[in-house]
Amino acid sequence: MHAIAPFAGLTEFSKEALELLRDPSQFKWYTVTLISFVMYVYANEVERENWSAVLAGIALWCADWINEIINGLVLHFTDRSAIWTTTGETSYLILIGLTIEISFMFLVAGVIFVKSLPKNRSLKILGMPNRWFMVLAFSCFAVIVEVLLNKTGYFHWDYWWWNTPFVVLIVLFGYGWFFLVAAWVFDMEDRRRQVKVVATMASMVVAGLLVFGTVLGWI
Repeated sequence: MHAIAPFAGLTEFSKEALELLRDPSQFKWYTVTLISFVMYVYANEVERENWSAVLAGIALWCADWINEIINGLVLHFTDRSAIWTTTGETSYLILIGLTIEISFMFLVAGVIFVKSLPKNRSLKILGMPNRWFMVLAFSCFAVIVEVLLNKTGYFHWDYWWWNTPFVVLIVLFGYGWFFLVAAWVFDMEDRRRQVKVVATMASMVVAGLLVFGTVLGWI
């Protein structure tokens, strides 16, 4: 559970999310199945020695964690709302906008994305370099899904600049840079460089969780 008591200025969905935050009593057994699914996806790539896909998938996952840490900090400093907030049934609400189900989805999404990239890097799609086209296409699709999730009443936006119809920021910073990083790591020729980038991102995530979560209790 979150250590900070709800403030009067918090939105109702922020209060609801804080009640669920890191509450182990919410655990559902399907989480074990989701873990097995993620393990299967990565085991397939390891079996094929497709290390670029493995590292790209982890890079995208780390990118989402960085966004989620920033999102939690927005709630802390505004005492009102994060940029996005998740409520409703979940097996575990890790951060204010991140359920364990969402986290598993992003862990697989990077692998799906890079396996969808054309092998010919110079190929153009509708006049655009294929990497940029695919980044834009996947980002727009993700935003469409997020809009539908918002309509369910379990995924919330509070600020006008991160909301419909102003979805450009969501496309660019909510998803676009995730897929861009994944493509960048995937296309690197140097394995050491790939590992270095992913390790740096992972270190940022761990440091953020330790400092802003464990030590300061802000997220």
